[in-house]
Amino acid sequence: MDRFKEAKRASILGILGNIFLFIIKIIVGLMASSQAMLADAFNSASDILSSVMTYIGSRVASKGADEDHNLGHGKAEYIYSMLISVTMIVLGIKILWDSVIALFIKSNYEFTIWLVVVCLVTILVKLLLYFYTRKISKKYNNLLIEANSKDHRNDVFLTSFNLLSALFSLGGIYIVDSIVGMIISLWIIYTGVKIFIASYDVLMDKTISSNTKDKVLEIIKEHKEIVKINHFNATPVGYLYQVSFSIFVDGNLSTFESHKIANDLEKEIGKKIPEIYLTIIHVNPIEKDSK
Repeated sequence: MDRFKEAKRASILGILGNIFLFIIKIIVGLMASSQAMLADAFNSASDILSSVMTYIGSRVASKGADEDHNLGHGKAEYIYSMLISVTMIVLGIKILWDSVIALFIKSNYEFTIWLVVVCLVTILVKLLLYFYTRKISKKYNNLLIEANSKDHRNDVFLTSFNLLSALFSLGGIYIVDSIVGMIISLWIIYTGVKIFIASYDVLMDKTISSNTKDKVLEIIKEHKEIVKINHFNATPVGYLYQVSFSIFVDGNLSTFESHKIANDLEKEIGKKIPEIYLTIIHVNPIEKDSK
């Protein structure tokens, strides 16, 4: 499927880009003893892990249904997204601790023009990766790629702060370096928590949004032969949903007629609402004048 091919391509580009950025950041960060640049380097290290997880998760999720996994392997995306989020939170806490310590311990920070060069290169690379992954995530509604896309976007802002701290150091204001390191760590933790919650919701079978449910109900209302519905349920299967409900129709209809109503409705919902890949409808007879 194109969805998984694009996800793999995006993850490979992310891995290569972040390996390059990590190498130049860690070298310059150590040269200048910059807490902000070292924090940015470890942020890139977490991005490498995220991209690796994206690649593995997409590979697993691309497998179709089999005898042991009747609904496919789609939830693998969310399992790996959760692993990414936990890693980001742990790394963010470590960077936050180091940055706070740096506020109280004399630093050997030394400005170098390479700090500025690395920041500018990072911003350019991350902007390119952001626009590419954002396009893919929107096209295929892929949580893993969306997480990567947001991470690339966040890195643009965080590295901009890093650039700001380098410029402040030219005026002898070195405390900004530690403060920026703290800002970067807090942002990593915040992003990790958001990804964790999104993944958790799917893995715990959170139902479709009220907006999507309303769309389904509006389609049902257009079928006047349906007297009422009940037992509406929705279950996430990977990035799509399976919905099921019971409909009540005139008991005087033939079995063929009543089931044709259900079959036509199932096809219509699947056609009009892309996020629903399977609709299961149970048909019940009811007296014509019943409510």
